[in-house]
Amino acid sequence: MPEKTPRDEWRRRVAERFREVNGDHPMTAADDAYVSAQFVPLDRLCAAHGREADQVRRLMLAGRLPLPGYLRSDGAEMVPGDLFALAEEAGGVDRLEAWFTAHWDDARAGRAEWEAYLSGRYVCLRAVTPASILRKEHLTGAIAAAEAEPDAGSPRWTARLHALVDELDSLEPAFTPYDRLRFGGPTSRDTCVDAVRARHPRPDGAPRAVAPQLPGKPVDGPAEDRLRCASTP
Repeated sequence: MPEKTPRDEWRRRVAERFREVNGDHPMTAADDAYVSAQFVPLDRLCAAHGREADQVRRLMLAGRLPLPGYLRSDGAEMVPGDLFALAEEAGGVDRLEAWFTAHWDDARAGRAEWEAYLSGRYVCLRAVTPASILRKEHLTGAIAAAEAEPDAGSPRWTARLHALVDELDSLEPAFTPYDRLRFGGPTSRDTCVDAVRARHPRPDGAPRAVAPQLPGKPVDGPAEDRLRCASTP
């Protein structure tokens, strides 16, 4: 067999870490098609940004950039097209962790969110930013609590509920069956968008509304339950 190149070795280490985090689940042709439409191969993204791919892999393994969101069945490391955007906004990779965690008032919560971000498992958001993470937490918590509100079932309540659900819908992608395997159950879209709309249909003729973009607040609960995209409120 030919001797492994350094790139082969760093690629192998990233794949190994990915499976440690996500488990070893098969990617179907449908999963591959979804991922190819939503994400970019790491090598291609690095080439487009003038970055050395193995250096990015080393940063991933060192806990300074997030792992790939998916490994396609051909082994391609699939990452979001804006993988480097937060580091650039923070002023560089060296400043990213402090910039990211500063968005949370509670240092432990900020640290837990940072670890979740590094895992690459925030495939539950179209754009992964502290603001979108906070907003998703707020929306899923509000949707979960809605059925206990005093006016539940009224027209005004239904309108409020659908505004929340519509906004969450706009933040989240469709997900793929692979996600339900690695998360061990339904996704937040399954439980907080599709299931809620099925239980509480939008009244005939009611317009699709989007809730106002208010600052989200973290919800209470164990970090693992809050941070997994498959966790249900």
